[in-house]
Amino acid sequence: MTLSEHYHLPEMEPRPVINVEEFIGKTVGRRVPPKSGVALQVTLNQALKSQNLGVCPRGVYRFNSHEEADAWMWKMTNRKKAN
Repeated sequence: MTLSEHYHLPEMEPRPVINVEEFIGKTVGRRVPPKSGVALQVTLNQALKSQNLGVCPRGVYRFNSHEEADAWMWKMTNRKKAN
């Protein structure tokens, strides 16, 4: 017995073709795209740089209590990063 025989599945209808030249009447939100790609590249570089440093060293850490884990996380967060 196939899935379609066991369950009633609706027929898939093809999606309508999107007209690229059509004017979109309403935009929701206030985001303004950058005027140039330079600002976007700077933001992207900052995000990637912050991810590479990380908050704490990679690995699996086991603690006896939440308090011990919190103390360790504060220590790792506030340490000086070697660059």
